[in-house]
Amino acid sequence: MKILGIDPGLRTTGFGVVDADGTDLTYVASGTISTMMPACLAKGPLPARLKVIFDGVCEVVERYQPDAASVEIVFVNVNPQSTLLLGQARGSAIAALVSAHLPVTEYTALQMKQAVVGWGHASKSQIQEMVRRLLHLPGLPGPDAADALGLAITHAHAARAMARLAQADGVIGAGSGKYKAGRSR
Repeated sequence: MKILGIDPGLRTTGFGVVDADGTDLTYVASGTISTMMPACLAKGPLPARLKVIFDGVCEVVERYQPDAASVEIVFVNVNPQSTLLLGQARGSAIAALVSAHLPVTEYTALQMKQAVVGWGHASKSQIQEMVRRLLHLPGLPGPDAADALGLAITHAHAARAMARLAQADGVIGAGSGKYKAGRSR
């Protein structure tokens, strides 16, 4: 299964692609999508920057043909305005993934750090080093790409565990998100 991880950001969105075959993980690609336009438009209008993220994620999906995607869940930061802007960047990335008919799973930074480093408060440098080791990379990936690769690794581990649970419980093929009638006025 080829998994695409996305670390959304309004300035820089990281992406990482890994191939998971059982417990074996193989590095496919990683990089960043930058919305920093030419110097005169360094902080271009928000809609244009969101389009760059959407188009960039679409291009990554088209190029690497992943089977699934994982995206970091955004929590409220100190600055609510920054959180809202980051949420829009995240939404743009998710819209691109969903438009490509990819199943999207979301993980918190804490979940990713625990899965990759073993400690939920790991630093960026610790994530970079563990991603390098797990994927046998010759050098450290950039911080945004490392986070994205970490999300793909997290999903590779979680997807295996969920598949085993589904087989044990006999819930393979059970639908999710089905509509259940409720009250209306």
